[in-house]
Amino acid sequence: MSMRALWNSPAVQEAGRAGLGLTVLMLLTYPAMLIAALVPSPAAFAAALVVSYATDIVLHSRYQDLIVRLRQLRFGISNRFLVRELLVILLVSRLAGSHGLSYRAVLLATLAFVALVAVQVLHGGLTAMVRKTRSLPFAARNIDLSTLKISDAPPPWLENRAGEKVLHTDLPLVIGLVVSSFTLTNTPGYLGAAVTFALALGYLAVLSVWAGPYHQVPSPGRAMKWLNQWLTEGYRPTVALSFSGTKDATYQVNMWLETLERMEGERPLVILREMHSMPDLARTTVPVLVVPSAVDLMNMDFSTVRVALYPAHVGKNLHLLRVPTMKHAFIGHGDSDKVASINPFGKAYDELWTAGKAGRDRWALADVGVRDEDIVEVGRPQLDVISTEPPGRDLPTVLYAPTWENWTDEPGTTSVIVQGEIIVKALLEAEPPVRVVYKPHPFTGTRSAKARAADLRIKALIEAANLASGAAPTAEVPPPPGQVDTDAAGLKWTDAAASRDALAPPEHVAAERDAARAWNTAYWAAQPANRHLVVTGSQPNVFDCFNEADALVSDISSVVSDFIASGKPYAVVDSAGVGEKAFKAANTAVRAAYILDPQAEGLDELLAAVRDPERDPLKAERTELKTYLLGPDEPSSQERFNAASRDLARRAEQRNRAQDGDTDEEPVSHDAETATAPATEIIAPDPAPAETSID
Repeated sequence: MSMRALWNSPAVQEAGRAGLGLTVLMLLTYPAMLIAALVPSPAAFAAALVVSYATDIVLHSRYQDLIVRLRQLRFGISNRFLVRELLVILLVSRLAGSHGLSYRAVLLATLAFVALVAVQVLHGGLTAMVRKTRSLPFAARNIDLSTLKISDAPPPWLENRAGEKVLHTDLPLVIGLVVSSFTLTNTPGYLGAAVTFALALGYLAVLSVWAGPYHQVPSPGRAMKWLNQWLTEGYRPTVALSFSGTKDATYQVNMWLETLERMEGERPLVILREMHSMPDLARTTVPVLVVPSAVDLMNMDFSTVRVALYPAHVGKNLHLLRVPTMKHAFIGHGDSDKVASINPFGKAYDELWTAGKAGRDRWALADVGVRDEDIVEVGRPQLDVISTEPPGRDLPTVLYAPTWENWTDEPGTTSVIVQGEIIVKALLEAEPPVRVVYKPHPFTGTRSAKARAADLRIKALIEAANLASGAAPTAEVPPPPGQVDTDAAGLKWTDAAASRDALAPPEHVAAERDAARAWNTAYWAAQPANRHLVVTGSQPNVFDCFNEADALVSDISSVVSDFIASGKPYAVVDSAGVGEKAFKAANTAVRAAYILDPQAEGLDELLAAVRDPERDPLKAERTELKTYLLGPDEPSSQERFNAASRDLARRAEQRNRAQDGDTDEEPVSHDAETATAPATEIIAPDPAPAETSID
């Protein structure tokens, strides 16, 4: 990666001028220390040294993304400390002899720093060993691991940012040598060296206690044996949801958690493939496993699972798709007219579950080899929270929620780059006025620098409009309640103790959700009626924004399909300029939309419908389209989802019996098998015996 690409990355751009300024200041201290050492000038060197340490500490505490970029440029923290220490040796060397400092100071500085590096290497190895012996081949939530006898984790102060802490043990030695450069005596250097090695060796001694056998967790072999026993004799899951994706994509599994909890007579299990998904996973009562290794996953016993669900097309799905004893269904993370919704990889699944008939027709038109009998219409259970009532505010609210630029350069994917500023500016200048809520897709700007720059300009437009109108600032709202982020608490998910303690009783989850709803109410109540908003992050979520909006402007994405559940007017941007007729013919969800052309013309019709429902000619069409896209209101989406799961499970049972040669008996009722244990029950097996994107 080039230096230009590194410093133009989203993380660096978000750091802003303050972060970049601190980085430049820190980097400039190195040539300053070099010049001061060559002069030599102990005072100038000391001043530059203090600034160097201080800016480094601030960058580590506030701008971790910039620290990552420095590491990618081969100037990570170890190299920065090493260069500083070499410059101290240079200063002492220049002061030796004719300037009055003993050559013993040079010898002390050289030997002490070499020895300190050796101690730091030992510390790094010991830290790695402790982390390895404290980890399991899986992480878990809502699974009782008490029979695994997992000991407590090391205290956070010992392990968190351990490398940074042990590097900072050089401070007493550096200070002592700099004081020696002022006094021209060796004593401060000797004292500094003594303190430094007392700290470094003491740190090493304390850490070594946690490398002992008492603090180690069960071996990977024993842990996997225990897990398979839990799967087959303890919890006995019947439905598994498998998810793999980036940290920012965790919302794709979050949207299905409550649906899984409401499955009647099932024992659901969530299987994640990356540890980074755990901190952002919403609180749930469903047992969750993170299994990073494909080998470990393929050696797990899923003999009780009859249905596997997949919310995303990713390569790691193959590791579970290979299991023939279960049936596999793709459920997606949104139902839209995007190309991703008709990915030919869909042929890998036994069934593809869509919201309504529109999804079925979409697959038929795509003609990618998916059979009509493999498509099941289950609705969208998540949409129950979307209100059909307008928010009832004096100032109408228009939500602009564009999609992101996607992985390809296909034209017309997102309106952010070209039309975004035009749309937002027109809404901000509308008469009579409306309030604008801008909620960009969480991936916006991750691939395209143009999209990232446009997103920043849109946010700046909104902020400028608020300043110009004199809108009151948002009232202070405490952070939303949620799960304990073990990283923030100092306990990593890679430590077995995090999984041991990650139990969420149903009553706690219910209380947190009640608190989250109360926070959402407080958040919107705290917004001044005339203040335009930029909403990012996981809360408020897009459905919350739907309920606060009188209308939507968006692109071709599941946001549009989901918003149709509200019955409110919406506009979709024809970014590629194919024309209204072709645009509506190609994209089902826009058939009842006001169409904005590539110059964003057409907003007036949407705003007229918002201000006066009698001037909304598309209302009846939206009602008809809602049924076509999302299915009928009765039976409910949850009921249809549950029925689809039961039917697919019966097919799995029939297949397995046929493979076993048992073709004469009636298949056992899946409902009867699974009705004995509720989905929220946390079950532990008997103690285990001792060990003898395919996008």
